[in-house]
Amino acid sequence: MLSVRHLTKTYRAAGEQVAVLRGVNLEIAAGERVALTGESGSGKSTLLHLIAGLDRADGGDIRLADKLVGDLTDAGRAELRRDRLGLVFQQFNLIPSLNVEDNLAFQARIAGRHEPAWHAELVERLGLGHLLKRYPEQLSGGQQQRVAIGRALAVKPLLLLADEPTGNLDEATADQVLALTRDLVARTGCGFLMVTHSARLAATLDRQINLHAGLIA
Repeated sequence: MLSVRHLTKTYRAAGEQVAVLRGVNLEIAAGERVALTGESGSGKSTLLHLIAGLDRADGGDIRLADKLVGDLTDAGRAELRRDRLGLVFQQFNLIPSLNVEDNLAFQARIAGRHEPAWHAELVERLGLGHLLKRYPEQLSGGQQQRVAIGRALAVKPLLLLADEPTGNLDEATADQVLALTRDLVARTGCGFLMVTHSARLAATLDRQINLHAGLIA
């Protein structure tokens, strides 16, 4: 479902070229839940951004199902993110002017894939029924993250990418949110790649991989 081959990325910092990724290879099957760990600055977020088409690699290939991400135009990559990817970040990125119900449905509606029955199941499973008319500023951090996860899964993506999705949450809330995410990912059958610094949370997924010195160890 996801295939990354010989991926390289270099940035210029303080007048020098810094090789962040030096030939990363990675495969994720449909329905597989994978944790990506590594020390700070190892390139974990860079790898996620490249897979999502938010940045371009210097070399190598990223294939999501039948799409070669590097060959897509900017519009094509935006369409990929809209239709085939779910993105969840440490910053919840909810739309302040929309209530919970409309935030949940936002991506699925613009992708033309809003399914009322699936939307209702997400509301129930995420425990958001009593919050649908509230706005993001009226929610706790854990509630906002559940909305963000629901929005990402509402489109039934091929792949859910999460970058430290529980980093702003206390341990108990983080455990609850990740358990919900694992269950919903299993329900949709999508792949799941999560960046985390927590060995404890990483151990709850199907497989753990470590990014070290620009390579998957």
